[in-house]
Amino acid sequence: MSFRANEVLPGVWHIADPMGVCCTLLTGERAALLVDTGYGMENLAAFVRTLTDKPLSVLLTHGHHDHALGAMHFDRVWLFPEDAGVYATYTNDHWRRHVLAGARANGRAADEAAFLSAPVPAWEAPPALVDLGGLSARILLCPGHTPGSAVVYVPERALLLTGDDWNPVTWLFFPEALPVRAWRTNAARLAELPFAHVLCSHRENLWPRAAFTDFVAGMTDEALRAAAPAGEGASMGINTHRAVLKDTDQCLVFDRDKFGEE
Repeated sequence: MSFRANEVLPGVWHIADPMGVCCTLLTGERAALLVDTGYGMENLAAFVRTLTDKPLSVLLTHGHHDHALGAMHFDRVWLFPEDAGVYATYTNDHWRRHVLAGARANGRAADEAAFLSAPVPAWEAPPALVDLGGLSARILLCPGHTPGSAVVYVPERALLLTGDDWNPVTWLFFPEALPVRAWRTNAARLAELPFAHVLCSHRENLWPRAAFTDFVAGMTDEALRAAAPAGEGASMGINTHRAVLKDTDQCLVFDRDKFGEE
């Protein structure tokens, strides 16, 4: 298997999917929690069992294909109900074929028939708190990247898992994304949590708190109005703009036509 796993903090494994997205495994004394499942091109469930044999629960931070299609390798998943429609859409045949085309373009072989036919499990709403034994996970609804986006706070490690609600390059332009100001309000509330470290879905390394908090605080109305047109989303006819955090390589790509909405 082509996964890469790095124990970035005690009991916290950040796992890179063969297609490049990351998921996170939290392992406590009694149980484990997997946050996101990747593209599903290889069997993540089997790989996780090389890291832990403890009872495992699976949370999807949201329903996009690069986080949710790997759910086909598990029996049950947690997902906020606000993302039920996103999950149904992005795990359908169209998006599976889109993933297969991307894999072929990158020289990755796949059992196409199995990938297209494998069912994804029904979702259940997550609990607010998961006690893994010496390690716990608070699962918080934070609408932004999608209506049902989840983040996870791990107090024992002062760690925040942001899913796709924050990456150094944050995308907020899909049709299901919230208006940029609404995202900013919800993301800013996370700064009230006493975390010191951040893991996101599209980078393998651990980030300091300031990378997240400075980014959210820096996305002022002035910065958003100054954002330049961007190419992402053009194929969908979306008026995307890119706001850059000063003196960093972080940016937010958002739907400019939603800028006036709260």
